[in-house]
Amino acid sequence: MIKQTEIVNIESLISIKHPYREFKRMLDFKEIIENIKFEEAKTDAGADGYGKNRLTLCLILQFLEDLSDREMERYMRENLAGKWFADFGISEETPTYSTFCKFRNMIGTKNMGNLFESVNAQIKQKGMMREVFTFVDSSALISKLTTWEERDRAIKNGETTFNNEIAKKEEISSRQTGTIW
Repeated sequence: MIKQTEIVNIESLISIKHPYREFKRMLDFKEIIENIKFEEAKTDAGADGYGKNRLTLCLILQFLEDLSDREMERYMRENLAGKWFADFGISEETPTYSTFCKFRNMIGTKNMGNLFESVNAQIKQKGMMREVFTFVDSSALISKLTTWEERDRAIKNGETTFNNEIAKKEEISSRQTGTIW
């Protein structure tokens, strides 16, 4: 068996039409990363030296791919496009799952929200996303007050437990007697 050595660049291994390329072209990640406020030195020491830029790109990729920390560790180890997106080399060591957790904790909840707001704002600005309205049919929702009233009626009627079946019976009974809450 003959073994060959070939010098390759990760850039050449990722298709020109790969969605990560489009995403990187579309967004200004430098601006997004600059919105995260904490000391770079702290990041290098506290997150295994990968740096704020690469770890932020990993978090964005993790969100895009909907991966757990352990899945993200494996994804970064095995996926060339993921490595390329987060600025890792082909054979370079990538973060472990605990690094992602440490980094999120270092950033904090508010900065995580700011990070994704910044991504969303840029996507909206490029016309790739629109505001969406959410409508909720509240007729199917039971308020806590209603549940307590039904429980009190059930106790008054001699019930010793309160479950969905008894709640339904109390709801029907209250409608028949006209005592709608």
